[in-house]
Amino acid sequence: MLLMQWTVNFANPLLYLLILVQMHLYTGLFITAHDAMHDTVSANKTVNNTIGYVVTFLYAAFFYSKLYTKHHKHHKHVHSHDDPDYHEGNFVAWYIRFIRNYLSIWQVIFMAVLFNVLKIWVPQSNLILFWVLPSLLSTLQLFYFGTYLPHKGEHNNQYHSRTQSKNHVLAFFTCYFFGYHYEHHASPATPWWKLWQLK
Repeated sequence: MLLMQWTVNFANPLLYLLILVQMHLYTGLFITAHDAMHDTVSANKTVNNTIGYVVTFLYAAFFYSKLYTKHHKHHKHVHSHDDPDYHEGNFVAWYIRFIRNYLSIWQVIFMAVLFNVLKIWVPQSNLILFWVLPSLLSTLQLFYFGTYLPHKGEHNNQYHSRTQSKNHVLAFFTCYFFGYHYEHHASPATPWWKLWQLK
């Protein structure tokens, strides 16, 4: 919340670092939702699903149940025409299909209305730099490191996925260890903070 009242100065290098930190935290919201989809946030089903609903809505007004269904379809039909996360195309075409597959017009309208309401109390530049831009960048972060790199091309394993080279620091900052993607598909019940142990 402090960033929403921070004085924006484009000459200050801290500004760009804070945008990246916000992006990483925003990605963490979605990773939490993802772990809820695999029942790893809480052993209590109600708590687990409640957190899932809250964080998916906070991320971009997503409906948890819709994401849950599509994500499990991805695991069941990975790298096939029935996989909602897979596309036989270049990065840009795949990313556009990925976004269109998950984002609805109602989400866009809700976020636009919320943006205009928040402008009453928060400077527009702060909203753009510390909310809109980090959220958009986080979709690229999630897509590139969590979907595109692991699943592009052909793979000779049952999960049709690759894994990044072992570097736990890099793996954390790129996508909360989801670059260890083969490991995730092999053990979907392992929460993000333990994926490095499977590498």
